[in-house]
Amino acid sequence: MTSNLTELDTDSQNPYQVDSKKEILLLLKSLMEHGQLVNMVINDGTEVLVSAILHVDVDSNNLILDCVASEEANASLAAAPRVYFEASLNRISIQFSTTAISRTTYLGKASLVCAIPTSLIRLQRREYYRISTPVTSPIVCILPVPQENGGGTVKLPLIDLSCVGVSLLDEKRILNADFGTLYENSQIDLPGAGLINVKLQVRNSQNLLLMNHKTTRRIGFQFIDLGPAVMAQIQKVIIKIERERNSRQSGMM
Repeated sequence: MTSNLTELDTDSQNPYQVDSKKEILLLLKSLMEHGQLVNMVINDGTEVLVSAILHVDVDSNNLILDCVASEEANASLAAAPRVYFEASLNRISIQFSTTAISRTTYLGKASLVCAIPTSLIRLQRREYYRISTPVTSPIVCILPVPQENGGGTVKLPLIDLSCVGVSLLDEKRILNADFGTLYENSQIDLPGAGLINVKLQVRNSQNLLLMNHKTTRRIGFQFIDLGPAVMAQIQKVIIKIERERNSRQSGMM
């Protein structure tokens, strides 16, 4: 009943990656003991299923989870080539993934099982805090356009910014927004720092209905292999935006 788990789609030098087996077990057991819900993301991010950890079986190296509501959803999980897990514990975001999840029983109840992850990502609140970017002076992201959509590059406005990722608007649907799509050689025109080079990976996308009744597409990206110097520049911009916003709200600007 053991599943095969590959490493997360992140570099081993990711400052938020946890590889210690002892620490991984502690985090998973804490999620279980606190009864925290676990989101399971499949099908390129279009389907999110909610579960909970029932047991962390150290001896068999298995993670036992509660089945989801419908048989169809459980079958989709078992058939998915990769399942991404996201949970929150004391304002810490915990993320990991598996390439195989299967059906089992636990204490006589239908359940799901996968291998205990060999690594996971742990993000403190301050590290994944996102701030909305200014509408009047938008921060622009420059991304390569897929060849099937004409090639070249496109400039799109960010709608929020954090040290782990960004969200932007793709009104004309130029980009490939499939979950996991990588956009290497991208750039962000960061106020006070100029163009910074980043590698972005699609984590989610959704269609938004605007107040003028038009629709646009919001795409959420995660930074991949973001260096500490660039992270510090982003953090400085976030602090600056927040201070300016707080000053305006208090009537000081």
